[in-house]
Amino acid sequence: MMSWAPATAAAAAVSPSWNASPAAASVRRRRRSVAVRCAPGSDGEGEGAVKGKLKVGSPIVIVEAPVMLKTAASVPSLRHNGGQVKAGDVGRVMARKPKDVWAVRLAIGTYLLDGKYFKALDVDDEGGDAE
Repeated sequence: MMSWAPATAAAAAVSPSWNASPAAASVRRRRRSVAVRCAPGSDGEGEGAVKGKLKVGSPIVIVEAPVMLKTAASVPSLRHNGGQVKAGDVGRVMARKPKDVWAVRLAIGTYLLDGKYFKALDVDDEGGDAE
């Protein structure tokens, strides 16, 4: 029991001096974190508001043909778009990926497309043209 007393006394003697040191205070200051919250829909009426309406199953239309196509397979492959995907092609959103990339199902397959290459298809407009 004598061996425990000197160890705790030594730890108590070391601990307050370490906590009181300026280096310990700077370590405590560095550990603070700041929480930042972004308000949804802060883009206004721009393109971001339209992309916010997209969800799985939403119809889309290609507005610009991408130069390269990346398949949405389990082992994706990157290939040159030799006219397979053209402006005006219609598809459906299958999944949302990071950095405004979407898995889009087209007639020729499912591809990962950047959001700048398509827009949401407004189905109401097509119904009015058919009459």
